[in-house]
Amino acid sequence: MADAEDLKRRAAARALEYVTDGMRLGLGTGSTAKHFVALLAEKVQQGLTVVGVPTSEQTKAQALSLGIPLATLDEQPELDLCVDGADEIGPGLALIKGGGGALLREKIVASAAREMLVIADETKLVESLGAFPLPIEIVTFGIPAISRKIAEAVHASGCEGTLRLRLRVDGQAFVTDQGNAIIDAHLGRIPDPMRLARALEEVAGVVEHGLFLGLARRAVLAGADGIRVIERQA
Repeated sequence: MADAEDLKRRAAARALEYVTDGMRLGLGTGSTAKHFVALLAEKVQQGLTVVGVPTSEQTKAQALSLGIPLATLDEQPELDLCVDGADEIGPGLALIKGGGGALLREKIVASAAREMLVIADETKLVESLGAFPLPIEIVTFGIPAISRKIAEAVHASGCEGTLRLRLRVDGQAFVTDQGNAIIDAHLGRIPDPMRLARALEEVAGVVEHGLFLGLARRAVLAGADGIRVIERQA
């Protein structure tokens, strides 16, 4: 039985088949995306010509250390392909992302790409989103007031659960690359992701949320029985 890291690497390797010479690539953040960046670097060393736009400082550092040419989204505002992982993959390739705290940049980069390709092990595929806590990025001004409004939006969207400010291992508040905080919504199940997304977007102080809806075109999933590709119907 393949372990989780091996499955992630297999999914990343399959994703490379969608990369062609000259592409402008969005480089995701997280444990699976890390494998993709490492494998992409091997192809670059063999002569593949690409330019990457990283979704986090962590990914930027990895890509630079491996010799992948990089650009900013200001320099490359239109991308051919964004390859990233996901914390959950639901019906219609609706996603929860942001477990690593890079959801804002991830969503901006994914939105700038003609196609978003998700790579994951098969355990990320779920019948309903919500078991994984939903990250909600907020400004650091008035966190208690923002949290109260988020709770109201969650309830109005048919969800129930607990909101928790994300902390670092040292007990201090987690801070994103953009200098924001993250509220993790432990909801268990999200019956209507679009309804919740719209409600959260109306809360003053919410910068972004981890519901990626209508962005992913296909997902490459690795499991014990091999690789399968799921495509979203238009």
